[in-house]
Amino acid sequence: MAFTDTITGRDVWGSKAMTYGTWATDTTGGDIDTGLGMCEQIFLQPNSNVSPAVQCNIAETLPVAGSAVTIAVTSGVDGYWMALGDRHI
Repeated sequence: MAFTDTITGRDVWGSKAMTYGTWATDTTGGDIDTGLGMCEQIFLQPNSNVSPAVQCNIAETLPVAGSAVTIAVTSGVDGYWMALGDRHI
């Protein structure tokens, strides 16, 4: 399966935007495509099928130019994300 992510929604306010979605993986991470021109913040939430000991980390220094934000997770942890930043023009 590797790492997959999906944008499930977005909202735009002038030059700023918020996107959100899900990720699924059987590995220890990958790139979330936020759909933003620059990602200024991203929030990660593992799904409810995991123990409290799992890890979800941003493997980047924010802000990130472009839409790809690398995350590191405990192997096989799926979850939800929400990102804020500059929209694509």
